[in-house]
Amino acid sequence: MAWNESGNGQDPWGRQRGNQSQNDLDKLIGNLQRKFKRSVSGEGGDGSGGILVVLGLAVAIWLATGFYRIDQAERGLELRFGEYTEQTGAGLHWHFPYPIETVEKVNVSVIETFEQEIPMLSADENFVVINLAVQYRRREPEAYQFNVRDPDDTVSDVSESAIREAVGKYPADFTLLGNRAVVAQQTKELIQTALDAYEAGVEVTAVNLQKVDFPNEVQQAVQDAVKAREDKEKAKLEAQTYQNRIIPEARGFAKRQVENAEAYKARVINDAEGDTARFTALLAEYRAAPEVTRERLYIDAIEFVYANSSKVFLDADGEGNLLYLPVDKLIENAGRGNRATTGSNSGLPTAPANPTAVQENEAARNTSRDRRNRR
Repeated sequence: MAWNESGNGQDPWGRQRGNQSQNDLDKLIGNLQRKFKRSVSGEGGDGSGGILVVLGLAVAIWLATGFYRIDQAERGLELRFGEYTEQTGAGLHWHFPYPIETVEKVNVSVIETFEQEIPMLSADENFVVINLAVQYRRREPEAYQFNVRDPDDTVSDVSESAIREAVGKYPADFTLLGNRAVVAQQTKELIQTALDAYEAGVEVTAVNLQKVDFPNEVQQAVQDAVKAREDKEKAKLEAQTYQNRIIPEARGFAKRQVENAEAYKARVINDAEGDTARFTALLAEYRAAPEVTRERLYIDAIEFVYANSSKVFLDADGEGNLLYLPVDKLIENAGRGNRATTGSNSGLPTAPANPTAVQENEAARNTSRDRRNRR
């Protein structure tokens, strides 16, 4: 049979192919297995070398498990038999493997956030529901890991207690009407103070009151109350506007009244002083010539009465001369005299203000005197 014919199983150089190679590999694996068993069981020698090799490999693998890596945002806490020994930073580190030492990794950069809905009473005993959101980070890994049993639950419990204290100081309207930032800041300070007292190693970065509202069962009543409050504020604003307008007007009117009263006072005083001066001068004349002064006063009084009268008096016993009397002018002058003449408080008559009327009255008075003298 030729070397290249099917089923020969040999190559041109007379060597076995295929199955022969597989058999050689199986024999090699089997020999290794037998040697390992003899080394462990001690057959074919004392077996100490094999045991040492196995133990060495096991120790090497165990020691290799002591390598660990810490990320940039983490801190490593090494424990030896459960007791804290040291803190490690970012990078590759080694410690004695378990059970001698263990490593706890704490992330100090990530910001943790939790939300909770808390029902509570305000200072005016109104029932409100607040949706609280708190953000915090692990500031001190050692304190966070070992000082508090469950630091995350502790933060939640402390936050609930703090928000109840902060909201309980104020009426419900204070928190509902634009003062959430004040309450949130006070809540943050209370949380941080309590966590520092516990030495929890946690830093509170933000506190937000996402929702502050009344329970759903009383929403309609609350809306009515809010509307009434808005109407009240509107009425107060309108009243304030009216007050701001009417008070200056009233003050201005009062000031004008005072000024008018002062002017009236000054005018009355001046008139009284003028009347007093005239009476004083008249008294001196009366003492000097009583008859003449008395007749003069009488004539002046009659003249004043006639000047303000619409009637014309004629002397029927006079001579038969035809007299021309400007009746229309007399009536017109009488009307002017009524408008222009003002009486004083003393009741004494004053001369007409119109010069024409004075001249005409003087002429009439002279004519009457001439007639009396002729009779």
